[in-house]
Amino acid sequence: MRRYMPLMFLSFFLVFLAIIGTDLMGHAGEQTPENIKSVVLYTNLPVEQVSLFAEEYENVGKIHVSIIPLSDQDLLTRLQTESNGPQADLVLATTAVLDQAKANHLLAPVTSEQTDMVPDRFKDKDNLWIGTWYDPIVFAVNRDFAKKLSQPIAKWADLTKDNNKFRIGMTDFLASEASANLLYTLQAVEGETATLAFFKKMHPQIVQYAKFLATPVRMAGMGEVDIAVAVQSESIRYLNDGFPISIVYPEEGTAFSLTGIALVAHAPHASDALPFIDWLLQDDAQNLLQNHKFYFIPTHPDTKIAKFYETKHIKLFDSQPLTVMQQHELMDKWIQSVRLSPRSF
Repeated sequence: MRRYMPLMFLSFFLVFLAIIGTDLMGHAGEQTPENIKSVVLYTNLPVEQVSLFAEEYENVGKIHVSIIPLSDQDLLTRLQTESNGPQADLVLATTAVLDQAKANHLLAPVTSEQTDMVPDRFKDKDNLWIGTWYDPIVFAVNRDFAKKLSQPIAKWADLTKDNNKFRIGMTDFLASEASANLLYTLQAVEGETATLAFFKKMHPQIVQYAKFLATPVRMAGMGEVDIAVAVQSESIRYLNDGFPISIVYPEEGTAFSLTGIALVAHAPHASDALPFIDWLLQDDAQNLLQNHKFYFIPTHPDTKIAKFYETKHIKLFDSQPLTVMQQHELMDKWIQSVRLSPRSF
């Protein structure tokens, strides 16, 4: 029996190799955590929003997108601290943050066929960031209230006419960058004196300065206010959920919040990151947002969603962005001259 033992071990070993070899061949070409490509993305946007893109892009682009959520200041601080050895490849953020990153020379220019399609107003003049989608400020008007009007609400000036004592809801400028952008934009368009005078005249009609972007729209839908000065994305969400509101784009023009994508200067995986930027601008990515009730308007005019919104009928204000210091100074003046003033209804 002993003389057959070596043959038995040899046979067992050959069978073992055959099984292992078959298993390896069956998994050939599969991507594992060790060999899949990966890029790192810093963002100041809600994780639930950005994670949609990361999950989908790993399926279609075969590249893992690691999301690092950060506050505005932490994002900028990390980019600055890591400037000599970047850890991130991409930044997906509000353009106020991207402009600060540009000012500190932390971004690299991006040019492609897709980015070239984005209108100049939605991207940095040096292509250091590209706008991906935007969210305009609109009037969400309660329909029952609208039926009682002799003239429809159409302009900013209609909100403060002497004979129009409408109940208005809006998000506190202190609570949201998207809301505060209205203050900054009107200042750039109309001037500081006229802008503060406008909000001071509107102030007695404000039923509530809300803490969240959705609240004024809900109040309009519930009849608690007549008009909500609100972001379009929340207005459409409530409209689709059956609330009785109508969306009006101010005839004079309106402010808008813009989100953008940028390539980090000296990004360690730049070649893998660049295709993600192109993908983010196109239909597959933009449809993801809509399907998950994020109703933003794509900056790429050839997307189906952009055409659905008929963007040629939406007039946007052209304005020069204020510096952070100018924003703080204007906000302080609004607080003192408007926000802290007594209100009577």
